[in-house]
Formats: sequence, structure tokens, C-alpha cells
Amino acid sequence: MMQSRDPKRRIFLVATEESGDRLGSALMKVLRQRLGDGVEFEGVGGRTMAREGLNSLFPIEELSIVGFAAVVQQLPKILRLIRQTADAVTATSPDALVIIDSPDFTHRVARRVRAKNPAIPIVDYVSPQLWAWRPGRARTMLGYVDHVLGLLPFEPEEYRKLRGPPCSYVGHPLIEQLSSLRPNVEEQKRRDADPPVLLVLPGSRRSEIRHHLEVFGAALGRLQAEGRAFELMLPTMPHLEATVREGVANWQIKPQIVVGEAERRAAFRTARAALAKSGTVTLELALSGIPMVTAYRVGAVEAFILRRAIRVPSVILANLVIGRDVIPEFLQENCTPENLAQALSEVLTDSPLRRQQVEAFAELDAIMSTGNKPPSVLAADIVLATMRKGRRAT
Repeated sequence: MMQSRDPKRRIFLVATEESGDRLGSALMKVLRQRLGDGVEFEGVGGRTMAREGLNSLFPIEELSIVGFAAVVQQLPKILRLIRQTADAVTATSPDALVIIDSPDFTHRVARRVRAKNPAIPIVDYVSPQLWAWRPGRARTMLGYVDHVLGLLPFEPEEYRKLRGPPCSYVGHPLIEQLSSLRPNVEEQKRRDADPPVLLVLPGSRRSEIRHHLEVFGAALGRLQAEGRAFELMLPTMPHLEATVREGVANWQIKPQIVVGEAERRAAFRTARAALAKSGTVTLELALSGIPMVTAYRVGAVEAFILRRAIRVPSVILANLVIGRDVIPEFLQENCTPENLAQALSEVLTDSPLRRQQVEAFAELDAIMSTGNKPPSVLAADIVLATMRKGRRAT
């Protein structure tokens, strides 16, 4: 008697931002290599996931909402899309649901799915920043997430301490992109030459750019007035270019604005130092070997909330990964032109501050290593293992 063939495995993925779309695409590629024609993908994703064969339930651009007022205005639509996505998951009854980043959306989907069909295994790719604020989320996630795929090496221990679901470090996508971040011989010559290239990175959202450009411009003007020579480069993306140009119109020293990801990486490979808004970009700069000064300014209400919520000694991702405060951060009232200019003067020269950062950044390759397996392969291994457990349990 012939054995019946194992039916196709169905995997449902939900990613609502470009960064998540890239992670989802890489994961899909490895899963297809492992399962061949024996896998079907459904879900929500962007252009790169579409190239791997995903027909998205809706365009992820529908969730490109910036600002609290816009969120309130669009709330009925957001809630409808959450319900629509969760209903599609339960109707599909996949072998696994993989939610990717965007916790405000994806975790609401996961909770609804778990309530309707507890047998569907759920993997969360990219941990919420519960190590920074709202640590109680770890225990809550235990009720609807079977495994967390962490991008940062300290996250598994945080989940263990907070008694959350199992978490495995699979690696940050940046560790697969080091060749595009680090200079070749000619680019290193430019990095070492005078006048030094100084990067300005005010943020990736319009509100962040508006909060930072005025004080950044004043700090750079002060640095120039003190006789410090430098070549200023400000990388941005096409949809933010107009906001950036408007914000630097009154600067005493005009930056060269470079647009697009390829141009941005090229600027990283020649830069000697950077002035950056705190965030993921600090890890990108550290892996590139670029000493930096970081700053963060928000509105008064948001600052009041964050001061009471944040539970980490530094808001700089690179400091948290390295495990000590090697990068200076100037937050709120400390984010002044005087403070920024003084610190920038140090990282542009062969100072103890600059040397301390360069030495610490050299440790990152070892700290963030995933051995000989890239992040997408490690992530796929865990999705497959979680999926098999789920199949045995049902």
C-alpha cells in the first residue's frame, strides 16, 4: 500500500514595515530551499516578500502612519486590518504564523489568533524592546508566542530573567552587510585624509528630523567657528529629502545631501566621525568603525513619559550591545550646541574618547557572531522546529 504524500506546509507571515519585509523575504528564501515545492506562503508583506511569492492581503503602505494624531484618526482602519489579518490566519490554519517586528500591529494579530486557534504555533521575529521599557510584556507574550527570534545577543538572557517565552539569538541583519559598511583601501585613505568627512544622521522619521536639525546645525556652526575643518555629509532617503533640505536651509555650513541606500553606505565607508540621533543607526555606525556623538530630543510630553518608562542605563543600542557606555549621549536639555560641538571636536581628533570607541567597536564582530550560519538560516531552523512541534501537538 502506497503512503500518502505529506501535504504542503503552509506558513503565514506578517510584516508591515520595509525592514520587516526584508527579514521576511530572507526567511522565505531559506524556507523554500529547505522545503522546495512543499511550502506555501501567505500573509502580509511588501515588495521583497512579493518577489519570494507572497501575495499580500493588503499593501503595507496602508500602515505608513506617522504621528499620534494620524494614528487616532486612522484607528478604525488599523483595527479593521488587524481583524482581517487574524481572520485570514485562522481561516488558513497554517503550520506556523511568523510575526515580524511592528509589535503594535503584529502582536494584536497574534493574540487574536491564539484565542481563536491555540494550536497554531507562533514565532515572533524581532523582539519588542522590552529590555528598555514595559518589561511586563515578556510575561504577557508567554500567552501567545511560542518562540522569539532575537536580533541582539543579550535578548535571550533578558527573556529568561523576565520569564517570557523561549528566545534565541539569530543575529542582526547588519552582520551580513559588513562589506557594504566597511571601507576598501581607497575609501580608507579618504577616511584618514583631511578634511575629515563628518556624517549627520538626524533620524528616519520627519518628526525626528525636525526635532534634531536645528540643534545639529547650531552645533556644527559652532564647531566651524572654532576653526575645525570638516566635510559635511547628510545621508537621507528619497521620501525625506524635502524635509531635510527645508531643515538645513538656514545652516551656516551647508552639508552635501546624499539620497538613497547605496549613497548612504558609500558615505559610511569614508566617514571619520558622525553626529547621530540615538537608535539602530548607532549599531550600524559602530560596525562601520565610525566614532560618534549621539543625541535625542522629543516633545515635552513624550520626554515625561519616556523618563518614567525607560529601564536601561543607555538609550544607545551600540552601548547596550557592547555592554558599557563608550558613546556619549546628549538627551533633552543636555542636547545643546555647546555639548555636541565639544564632543564632536573630540571624536574628530585622536582623543581618548575616539580611541575608546574604536577599541570597543573592534569587539563587536565577536559579540554579534552567529558562527558559520547567517541569521536567516538560524531563523528558518527555529521556525521549522516550532512548526514540527505544532504539527505533532495537533
